[in-house]
Amino acid sequence: MQDVLTINTIGDYLALRKQEVLHPLVGIVDFKHIVEEGNTIKGYDSLHFNCYAIFIKDTKGCKIKYGGKDYDYDEGTLVFIAPNQTIGLGNYSPNYKPKGYALLFHPDLLLGTELGRKIHSYSFFAYSSNEALHLSTKERRVILSLLEKIQFELEQTIDKHSKKLIVSNIELFLDYCTRFYDRQFLTREIENIGSLEKFEKLLNDYFASDQPQKYGTPSVGYFAECLHLSSNYFGDLVKKETGKSAQEYIQNKLIEVAKERVFDPNKSVSEIAYGLGFKYPQHFTRLFKQRVGHSPSEFRNLN
Repeated sequence: MQDVLTINTIGDYLALRKQEVLHPLVGIVDFKHIVEEGNTIKGYDSLHFNCYAIFIKDTKGCKIKYGGKDYDYDEGTLVFIAPNQTIGLGNYSPNYKPKGYALLFHPDLLLGTELGRKIHSYSFFAYSSNEALHLSTKERRVILSLLEKIQFELEQTIDKHSKKLIVSNIELFLDYCTRFYDRQFLTREIENIGSLEKFEKLLNDYFASDQPQKYGTPSVGYFAECLHLSSNYFGDLVKKETGKSAQEYIQNKLIEVAKERVFDPNKSVSEIAYGLGFKYPQHFTRLFKQRVGHSPSEFRNLN
């Protein structure tokens, strides 16, 4: 049985690292100030977070697990954790000493802010462990400059400007991370194209098999799992490479296959719908009409 430590508040994590709490809803840890690492945290198999946490890792020797997989980062990389996520700990090298930073903020900090309204649009908070953000030297300087601004605000007496300035800098931090992830997708273009080719083959194979009857219409999560990617990362990859969402891409293929099958005079519309994985034929008819402009029966008669 795993020993899990739950981090409910910023204070919980700062206490774990023996750091002073400067703000109840935000905290930054500079690991060079951590004198003793491990006695408190190494006693646990994993940490469960009920706040947002971003780790900037600048040292080798520590491997964490997330979603059952080893994290693929080492020096100069970022990992993003959202509330209700758990990371597994382990595989420390004997002389491991942490180096880097942690930025934590509680969801309550975002209440009533623009960032609170759009926080869920930062899909990298749901990326898997093997999808870390790898920073260039220049990108790292930008990230650290924003941490410095947030830290500056934390060290001031809280006033009417504090929340706005802290949240604005966190938002800017996340917006830069979005840009840097876009760059990472581009620099891994060959790898991404390989994944898309595999996706296309998996999609064709799915409709050519009896899987739709067994499992229903194909989902984004199904193909992401086949490619060993998180649904969010896979969705972003497809969007950046094709301009379409993964769901839209799948639906386009479904309609393409459906158009071909509609012309089979030996099959009714209901049989075609079931063969494509629809539980209810009317759902197929509705989607077909939305995408094609005609119902399956009308389309069959037009051609």
